[in-house]
Amino acid sequence: MSISRRAALTTGLTTVAATLAGCGSSEKAPMWAEPSAPSGAAPAEVAAAVKPVRPGATTAAPPGHVAIAPAYAGRVRTAMTKYLKPTADNPRHPGYAGAVALVVVDGRTTLHTAVGNALRYKAGPVELAAAKRVAMRTDSIFDLASITKVYTALLVLQLVDKGKVDLQAPIQQYLPEFAGTGKAAITVAQLLAHTSALPVGAKVTGMSDNAARWNSVMSTALVKGGVPGDTFRYSSVGLMVLGRLVEKLTGKSLDRALKDNLVTPLGLKDTGFLPLEWVGDKQRLVATDARTSRGLLRGTVHDDVANVLGGVAGHAGVFATAKDVAVIGQLMLNGGTYNGKRVLSAEVLRKALTNVNKGKKAIDAERPKRTADHGLGVEMNQTWFMGRLASATSFGHTGFTGTSLLVVPAKKMVVVFLTNRAHPNWSWSDPDTHRVAVHNAIAIA
Repeated sequence: MSISRRAALTTGLTTVAATLAGCGSSEKAPMWAEPSAPSGAAPAEVAAAVKPVRPGATTAAPPGHVAIAPAYAGRVRTAMTKYLKPTADNPRHPGYAGAVALVVVDGRTTLHTAVGNALRYKAGPVELAAAKRVAMRTDSIFDLASITKVYTALLVLQLVDKGKVDLQAPIQQYLPEFAGTGKAAITVAQLLAHTSALPVGAKVTGMSDNAARWNSVMSTALVKGGVPGDTFRYSSVGLMVLGRLVEKLTGKSLDRALKDNLVTPLGLKDTGFLPLEWVGDKQRLVATDARTSRGLLRGTVHDDVANVLGGVAGHAGVFATAKDVAVIGQLMLNGGTYNGKRVLSAEVLRKALTNVNKGKKAIDAERPKRTADHGLGVEMNQTWFMGRLASATSFGHTGFTGTSLLVVPAKKMVVVFLTNRAHPNWSWSDPDTHRVAVHNAIAIA
C-alpha cells in the first residue's frame, strides 16, 4: 500500500519511523476472529421517519419514529457487514472494526444503522476479548479527520458573507506571515480549491512551542515546480492556513469559532474539537489507532500534525456523530439554512458548490482516477469515493480515518458513512472500497 501521503503529512514527526514500520510486511498483526458484540449493545439499526417536510422548508429530521425501511436499507447493511471480515480484495484484515451509515432524503432520515465495534483492539495492537469490546452505536462519536476541512471552509465562507474576506484576494493580505517564494499570488479561493501548489503536509516537530510550529506551517514552501492556480494538489497545509485566517478575523481560537458560528447555531450537540473535554459518555468515542507508536487513540486526534499542534487545526481534529455530520450536508443542500436559521448566504454557498477547477489537471499518485473537480471546500463528482452517486453536482469530502460525507442534490440526499478503518492500523485497508460499495448500494434503482 502506498504511504506517500501519510509520510508526507507527518514529515519531521517523531512518530514517522513507527508509522512507516507499521506498514511493512514485518508487522505482526493479531489473528482476526469473527466479530461479536458484547451484551447490552445499543440497537444496531434505526430507520426513522418524521412528518413530511412542507414545500420550501429547510430542515433535516433527526432519527425518531420507526418506519418502513427504504429499498436500499438491506443492501447498505449487507455492504457494511461485508467489510467486518476480510474480503477477496483485502484478504489479510477486515476493512474496519465498525461503521455507521445515515441517509437523509428530502429532509427525512430514511436509514441510520450501525455495525461492528467502536473499540475492538487495545494497544499493540492486541484484539480484545468479546466481552471487553465496545459495540458501535448510531450515536457513536468519530474522529472526522479531513472532513474537518469542510467545517473550516464554511467558517471562511461566513467571513466572505460578512465582507471580511475577498475570495480572490491574496491570503498574504490577511496573513503577512504566510511568506515564501512564489506565495504572494496565492488567493483564498485557491487554498479552498487545493490549487495553491502547497504540499500535503508541514514540519511541526523539533520546535520549542506552538508559535514556532505555526510559523513553520505558514512558511511552508511550494512544491517544486508548482504554479499557484494551475493544478489540483490536495493540501492539508492550505486548510491549516485558512484555520489561522478564521482565528485572526474572528478573534477567537478555531475551536471557539466553530462552536460559536456553526455548532451552537445549528444545535449540534455532538460536534467539536478535543472531545475528551466535552463528551460525557466516553463509551461513545470511536477508537482509531492501536499500535505502539502512539498507543490506543480514542478521543485523541489521529492526525499526527493536528495532534502536535494541540488537537485544533483547520485540516483535522473535529469529532462528531453521523447525525451531526448530516446536518452540515443538509445545511449546504438547503442553500445555507437549517431549521429555519440561516448561517450562510445562498449566494456565497452557490459559489462554493460550483466546480472552480474546470479544465485544470490533477496530481494525486494515490488516486489516479481523481479529477481536479472541486468547489470551495468540497470535492465534486469524484467516482473514487462517490461511486454511482457521483454527478456534476454531487459534492462531499472524505477523512483519512475512514469517514465520508456525500450530498446528491439531484436526489435531495445526504449520505454519511463513518468507519473506524484506522483501528487498529490505517494500513490494513483502503476506505474508498467501502465508500463506493455503500454508495453503489444506495444508487441501485
